[in-house]
Amino acid sequence: MLERWNLIEADFQEVYGVDLTAVRGQRSWRWFVIRLAGLLSTESRIQRVFNPVERKKPSKGDSR
Repeated sequence: MLERWNLIEADFQEVYGVDLTAVRGQRSWRWFVIRLAGLLSTESRIQRVFNPVERKKPSKGDSR
């Protein structure tokens, strides 16, 4: 996952409003991991790569 650091940085900025370069050394590893796990359960770049949501195709005759 850390190979995709650019996606992690972008998601932290967009979702949490946190610049990871600014908080490096000021936050714990636990703080980082909890928020990173949170990105896997919300619409984010990291979620699309590592935990994509399966989209059901409408069946024939489904009016949706």
